[in-house]
Amino acid sequence: MKQVKSRIRVSEFGEVNTSKTEINAMVNLVEHEASRLDSRFLEPACGDGNFLMEVLNRKLTTLVKKFRCNKYEFEKNSIIVIGSIYGIEILKDNVQSARNKLYRRFCMVYQRYFREDINKELIQSVEFIIKKNIILGDFVTFKQKNSNNPITFCEWTLIEQKLKRRDFTLMDLLACTTFEGGPPISDNGEPIIVPQPIKEYSLVKFDEAYKAC
Repeated sequence: MKQVKSRIRVSEFGEVNTSKTEINAMVNLVEHEASRLDSRFLEPACGDGNFLMEVLNRKLTTLVKKFRCNKYEFEKNSIIVIGSIYGIEILKDNVQSARNKLYRRFCMVYQRYFREDINKELIQSVEFIIKKNIILGDFVTFKQKNSNNPITFCEWTLIEQKLKRRDFTLMDLLACTTFEGGPPISDNGEPIIVPQPIKEYSLVKFDEAYKAC
C-alpha cells in the first residue's frame, strides 16, 4: 500500500494514506464493535477506502461464521453490514476507488459461498448502498464537493423482512451520539434531542434497497 501517491496531492490535499499496520492497530482497539454486523463506522477522510475495507473484512468474517449455511440470513444481514459503513472523501478518484473496493470485496465473499444462486437484486442493492454511503464531500464544511448542498447520510434499518431508509444531514447527526433508539443522555442526566430525518422512504424488500429512492 503506497502511503503517498504524489507530492502534489500531499501539498494540496494533505493526502497521506495510513499504513496497513496502523489500520490494523486502530481497528484492533475497537475489535468488538468492528466484528458486530450492525455497528456503524464513519471515516471522515476515507481516502481510497483502506480503513473501511478492514472494517468490512471483520464484519464479513462474522457474517460468514454465522450464516454461510443460510443464504437467506446471509443476504439479509449483508444489507446491515454494507449499510453500516460510511465514508467522506474530498477527492473524486478516491471516492470511486473506495466504492469499488468495498463492492468487489463483498461480491467476492458472497460468490464464494453462493456462486450457484446469485441474487442479482442483492448485488444491485449493495452497489446502491455503497454509492449512497461513500460521499464526495468536505467534512470540514459539511458540504458536498463543489456544491452548497449538505452532506447527507442514509440510515438503513431492517424492520422484520423489510428495509427502511431515512436520510439525515451530517450536521444534525453530529449533534447527537446515536442514529437510533431512545434519546441519548448527557453527562448531567439531561436527554439530548435526537435529530429528525430530512426524508423518509417507504419500506422495500431488504434486497431491493435500490428502489428506496
